[in-house]
Amino acid sequence: MKKSRENTIDGVKQTTIISEVFRTIRTNILYSKVYRNVQSILFTSAEPGEGKSLITRNTAIVLAQTGKKVIVLDCDLRKPTQHALFRKHNKGLTSFLYQGCSLADIVQDTDIPNLRLVTSGPTPRNPAELLDSGRLTEVIAALKCQADYVLVDSPPVLPVTDACILGSKVDGILLVVGIGRVKPEMAQRAKEQLEDANGNILGLIINRSESTKQRAYYHYYETFAKTAN
Repeated sequence: MKKSRENTIDGVKQTTIISEVFRTIRTNILYSKVYRNVQSILFTSAEPGEGKSLITRNTAIVLAQTGKKVIVLDCDLRKPTQHALFRKHNKGLTSFLYQGCSLADIVQDTDIPNLRLVTSGPTPRNPAELLDSGRLTEVIAALKCQADYVLVDSPPVLPVTDACILGSKVDGILLVVGIGRVKPEMAQRAKEQLEDANGNILGLIINRSESTKQRAYYHYYETFAKTAN
């Protein structure tokens, strides 16, 4: 019998510490005043390798498990991973923007009830210009009409301008900080760049990525107001 992934996060049973931490993130999103009127959330980091894409996926899963309708939108057009994480064909956002197919053609079901996916599509020549288009703003607005939450996977902030462009198009931003992978001053610089671009930073997710799946490598989550000083 094929093992269902519905009750797992990244293949790990929900009873593990990792799953408990993601449920804490979910509780903050659903009930914290910080997230009032927040429907589209951008996940980004200062530098590559801090775990933002996997955290986007797993947060989407725990939200969908409550019955909320969730769409993951992969806007990391330079190094997309959501199609691989969900094991889906990568016909997605750029296919829509370039080829003129309908939005319904690129929104894919996943193995998780209530959770759908828009992959990045083929890598474009000019990612920043494409993300800065009015059509992408329309796409996000249309997806928000179809879901309770739209979670956007973004490139990291410091290497390219994409995250700052995207940050102005969503309701809020979660900044993933990989302990041991990024210096505090780099995380601070990423925060400042997002704010300078009119991004609304909702909180931090501190990711201890050196630990294994069976341990608490997602160490803790708290609102940015408690950690910014």
